[in-house]
Amino acid sequence: MTETLPIDGRSLTLEQFLAVVRANCGVSLSPDARAAVGASRRAVERAVAADRPVYGVTTGFGALSDRTIPRAKARELQASLVRSHASGAGPPLAPELVRGLLLLRLNSLARGLSGVRPEVLDLLIELLNRGLLPRIPEQGSVGASGDLAPLAHLAIALMGEGAFLGPGGVGTEPSVEVLRRERLAPLEPAEKEGVALLNGTALMAAYLALGVADVRELLDAALIAAGLSYDALEGSPDPLDDRLGEVRNSDDQRAVAQSLRALLDGSALSTRRAEWSGQDPYTLRCLPQVLGAVRLALGFAEQVALRELNAVTDNPLVFEGDEFVSGGNFHGQPLALALDTLAIAVQYVAAFSERRIARLLHPALNRGLPAFLAPEPGVSSGFMVPQYLAAALVNENQTLVHPASAASLSTSADQEDFVSMGPWAGAKLRHLLANARRVVAVEWIVGGQALEMRRPRLGGRGSEAALRSLRARVAPWARDRSPSDDIERVAVAIGDGSLVREVRATVAF
Repeated sequence: MTETLPIDGRSLTLEQFLAVVRANCGVSLSPDARAAVGASRRAVERAVAADRPVYGVTTGFGALSDRTIPRAKARELQASLVRSHASGAGPPLAPELVRGLLLLRLNSLARGLSGVRPEVLDLLIELLNRGLLPRIPEQGSVGASGDLAPLAHLAIALMGEGAFLGPGGVGTEPSVEVLRRERLAPLEPAEKEGVALLNGTALMAAYLALGVADVRELLDAALIAAGLSYDALEGSPDPLDDRLGEVRNSDDQRAVAQSLRALLDGSALSTRRAEWSGQDPYTLRCLPQVLGAVRLALGFAEQVALRELNAVTDNPLVFEGDEFVSGGNFHGQPLALALDTLAIAVQYVAAFSERRIARLLHPALNRGLPAFLAPEPGVSSGFMVPQYLAAALVNENQTLVHPASAASLSTSADQEDFVSMGPWAGAKLRHLLANARRVVAVEWIVGGQALEMRRPRLGGRGSEAALRSLRARVAPWARDRSPSDDIERVAVAIGDGSLVREVRATVAF
């Protein structure tokens, strides 16, 4: 690799995180971080030599923290910890989540407060740079004393006892074989290293960082789809007046209204009415308020993510003067709250979109368009059943959106008696996002079809650009066909950001 990102535990940005996790940018350890890690390690060695009682180094863990560990067994304690905690279950985490987890554990350790040897970080760097991804089961963390089970599966793979994902994330390979092939020595955890690898919020933080990026893409795509619907339903531009957001003191409302005004600029469909003809439905009239709330939630989650990218979250931490401080930085409650907030916001997007889809297809509500936008209503069913799909996905999301962080269960003999459940919040957010992309894809397809039915009048510059991008992927609906492939194709283009980029090439919004 010709260029690598220096890791120092302090300066990782969301854009850099995404470059490593999704674009396979390489990483290295900054010289200052290497020096800090070495100094922290020497403090641990002095504590062990002096037989100081230090949690997780010369004592047991959790409810067993009152047990003193003899010096001769201190290293065995770390390996035993890793093996016993590698108790995850379920499908493996997606490769991008594993890369995110590796990067964030590396960045946290690089701060030089965790007492590990520099070679532990070097091994993590080799995994990232060589594309070697441990198989980490999705289930098993309650997000309180860190993501213990997932991180234990990372650590046990470093020890040569777990498994790695196969090429392309398909299948698995025994860790011992992968390390031998790559000529990497298995890790033999020294004092403090097992607990330093396991005690951390890397999985929850990876879920959140990826979730922030994905919700941002979803919101942009939803704004464009809403613009298509606004044009197709001949919505009044009055509710997009900037003065409404100004007097509500809402920057987010104003930003959404501004984006919609840019997308609708030049429209012959969304125009001021010559005479009073009633008000538009909330799904048009209140777009700035509802999607503004999504933007508000996204801003909150991004603030949490940016803090957590450079957080030190294991326990205990080693400060100057060989001071070991035991606390609760491993607790995932801030992350869980942000993940649950994003989940609610994603449901807003999907539910709001489904209501516009239904209106576009309803002959009594769509302002003169054919029923279900069918070429020949009766003979043709048009887009009747894609709306069923959208309704089904919104209902699925309604059952997933319940906050995981509102349901603590006690663990470790009541020593860990309030936990965050952040990992489940992250896992279900990814399900919610996948469903929401498909709902917005249906709106994009239906809105594009409806816009064409308004010819010769044209929509706004953004709507027409969106229609061109749509037609590069999906043919017009001239006769009934299965829409499944069309919906999936558009949903993928929403997820990878290509649809939004193409519209932005024409309209800045």
